[in-house]
Amino acid sequence: MSYGLTLYRFVDGEMSRVDIETVRPLLAAYDAAPGRAAEDSPEFWVRAPDGSEAEVSVSDGIIAVERPQAGEVWKVVIGLINQTGTGVLLADGRFLCPDGMREHLPAGMADDSVFVPEITLETLERIAGPFTHPLA
Repeated sequence: MSYGLTLYRFVDGEMSRVDIETVRPLLAAYDAAPGRAAEDSPEFWVRAPDGSEAEVSVSDGIIAVERPQAGEVWKVVIGLINQTGTGVLLADGRFLCPDGMREHLPAGMADDSVFVPEITLETLERIAGPFTHPLA
């Protein structure tokens, strides 16, 4: 069974699409197969400096992170979350997001959300864990 995260952004009570052209430069430095993917591909194979990897895709303005391995790739994922202004749908159905997103969530969604000043690796491990191994 693989682990994955889904990242969403909300503005004024509505889901706000994440532009792939915002994501592409954020992940360019971590491209595990430079030149292999089509320039307009919505899928990215990400490799962190320590060799840990994840698959990232953008579809309908939603970012999916699949099979992130333990290691520095989690720092890349956390950077992606913060730089795109997204929150994380956790496996238990709660939504982890920065405090500033509270006023933008759809009606009733705040009841199932966890608000933090900033999404950090430590925050994700504490709220979404425990994990079998430390994430990074």
